[in-house]
Amino acid sequence: MTKLSVNVNKVATLRNTRPSLDIPSVVHCARICLDAGAHGITVHPRPDQRHIKPGDVDAIGALLAEYPGRELNIEGNPFLDYMPLVEKARPTQATLVPDTPEALTSDQGWNLAKDAERLAPVIARLKQLGARVSLFMDAVPAGMDLAKKVGADRVELYTEPYAAAFARGDKDAAGPYAAAAERARELGLEVNAGHDLNLQNLAPFLARVAQVAEVSIGHALVADALELGLKETVMRYLAAVAAQKKAI
Repeated sequence: MTKLSVNVNKVATLRNTRPSLDIPSVVHCARICLDAGAHGITVHPRPDQRHIKPGDVDAIGALLAEYPGRELNIEGNPFLDYMPLVEKARPTQATLVPDTPEALTSDQGWNLAKDAERLAPVIARLKQLGARVSLFMDAVPAGMDLAKKVGADRVELYTEPYAAAFARGDKDAAGPYAAAAERARELGLEVNAGHDLNLQNLAPFLARVAQVAEVSIGHALVADALELGLKETVMRYLAAVAAQKKAI
């Protein structure tokens, strides 16, 4: 069954507008998510510390030690202040993302024809640290071959284009993702997915794209929590994951 990892970046974004108060507490919100059944917590620290800070990574790592079997996933560009955090935190999964310092959010997958050579030693080091390595990738089947060659364990399919197409009513919005995921699995790669997945498009995506190991969801989930409450929202996303086989 697909696992749900909750990205708590947007909780940290709100907290940072009143940093001296620690309200809302990133750790407390992560605990609510875990108690509601989330399979893991995702953080994506960036060099400007606009949301997640190094201390948050430490604190969430300590929290997860109280929840055996739950996973810490640290996302980020490995060439921008990322590796020291991973060296210290030793997450279950390291998701490598090619975002630039000025990017508001992740907006593309790796170009491995260009970046494979410098990524290979980083991936090797992450594996030495015991992390499972996932590469953030566009839904292009040929890219899966390069991800396998460079040493990745998983790919995370960048789903913003799917979400936009789904919102326009495209009935085959997930088609390219199904093809990329099939090629990844043929090569022995597991498949994650994330970016702009929400309560409307999640179950249809999982029904079309078989055997997704994990979805990482933050922005929409935190937005829904403003209306529904965080515990109830996590439970609804878990229900959407469980309903994938019933979705049309």
